Amino acid sequence: MIKKVQASEVRLGMYIHELRGNWLEHPFWRKSFKLAQQKDLDKLVNCDLDEIWIDTAKGLDVAPDETGLVKNLKSANNVTPVNKIATDGSPPPPSPPVKKQVARVSVEEELDNAKKIQKKTKDAVTSMFSDVRMGKALEIEGAESLVEEINQSMERNPNALLTLIRLKNVNEYTYMHSVAVCMLMVALGKQMGLDEAQIKQAGTAGLLHDIGKMLIPDEVLNKPGKLTDEEFAVMKSHPERGWEILKSCYQVHETTLDVCLHHHERVDGKGYPEKLSSDALTLFARMGAVCDVYDAISSDRCYKPAWSPAESIRKMASWKDGHFDETIFQAFVKTIGIYPSGTLLKLKSGRLCVVMEQSTKKLTTPIVKTFFSTRANAHIPVEILDLSKGTDVIESIEEPTKWGFDINKLQGI
Repeated sequence: MIKKVQASEVRLGMYIHELRGNWLEHPFWRKSFKLAQQKDLDKLVNCDLDEIWIDTAKGLDVAPDETGLVKNLKSANNVTPVNKIATDGSPPPPSPPVKKQVARVSVEEELDNAKKIQKKTKDAVTSMFSDVRMGKALEIEGAESLVEEINQSMERNPNALLTLIRLKNVNEYTYMHSVAVCMLMVALGKQMGLDEAQIKQAGTAGLLHDIGKMLIPDEVLNKPGKLTDEEFAVMKSHPERGWEILKSCYQVHETTLDVCLHHHERVDGKGYPEKLSSDALTLFARMGAVCDVYDAISSDRCYKPAWSPAESIRKMASWKDGHFDETIFQAFVKTIGIYPSGTLLKLKSGRLCVVMEQSTKKLTTPIVKTFFSTRANAHIPVEILDLSKGTDVIESIEEPTKWGFDINKLQGI
């Protein structure tokens, strides 16, 4: 039975049928799911949701009042005993494995380490891709360990690596694009609550998704102008070519093969190479499609300049024709923000600021660094503001070239 409940009545073992409210304001990417982890329960009872609907046929009902188990879930320490006792006689849901907590650090503290990881990953990708281009056997043993380093960096602060993904030039695009998609896949997987093994699979798939481009002639791959129909047909062969390369490696996981072959598919069936649609596409293929497009359009290419991170998100959101899985895209926006790291903003106070990282409270109120007054037309002392605290309000997104600022220098990268 589908029934509406209060946040204070929610307990582990329930099946969440629907969360009604602005998806930007709550931390869940799924509309329906089994509530099995304490961390998800803690998030849910502290969300300001309009309505919460549960399905009692798929999970627990509201606990009887006399048990006292559904009272005071919003206590100071957010401790609830419902994971210990089930009032309907059913066994309690299994406790998730205890994961070693990684100490959270500031984006500035993690940046140097993130740069080293990015370079190490780029060097590995360049070596692997170059071997393929020269006809050598592909060796990917070290790929998963690199993904684990990326995962650990994001545990400490995800914004450091996400800040670095746009640092690429046209000549090294293919290699750095693969590094970026790997990082975006890891970040998205973490946002979606995937387990450690799935995150590693997603990251490895992102790292190798474009390896088929190594078999595309340079005059097509790096052509500055529009491709002819024949050239475009050659370019569109790279997913299948990559799949053939990876298929010959015995240690490649099925997820990597899937993302390599299907990252250009669309949920409306208008993608390539197999024109798969809807449920025929796996979760990882849908993730890969979003991450691949975002990094592609937010990067300088040989045939077009990059869109800004914020503009890229707006463009993708405007494609309402079935390009992406809507739920996956919403999770992606929650991963990098409506105003991604590196976005230049003008505040109501007239100050210019650059987005440093995302707020844990609201996507519309990032943490920013102010540095310039448009009213005085002069630099001002740098200040870090958490806009979720109401210290100022965003007025507009600004183009860095209009003001003559180097965003990378402003972010210290």
